[in-house]
Amino acid sequence: MYSYRSLDAWKVAHQLSLKVLQKTDDHFHPRARSLFDQLRRASVSIEANIVEGYALQTKPQFRRHLRIALGSGAETECFLELVAAREYLPKDVVAELRDLTARSIGLVYGLLRYLGHG
Repeated sequence: MYSYRSLDAWKVAHQLSLKVLQKTDDHFHPRARSLFDQLRRASVSIEANIVEGYALQTKPQFRRHLRIALGSGAETECFLELVAAREYLPKDVVAELRDLTARSIGLVYGLLRYLGHG
């Protein structure tokens, strides 16, 4: 039986989570605390919802959690925009996180298409 670890969507979401956790730790500043907290939660939620939906072992539940993961991806994008505007992270870090977020969202969309709409 396959594991969620075999899913490209999970692999990229996991990379994103780890990178967000690392970079927000590396560049911590008290003014950025609440925004970094929201960014961390949203990015980890993408990965967690992929795993939870997969674990429930039904297509409807997996689709439901993938849709939640998409919402978390949109939140991650929003928080990255704010982080960039406030210059809480270096531009190259923001660019890398934006790329990982976009890749993650794209892969989740792909999984949803593969599973069908119903």
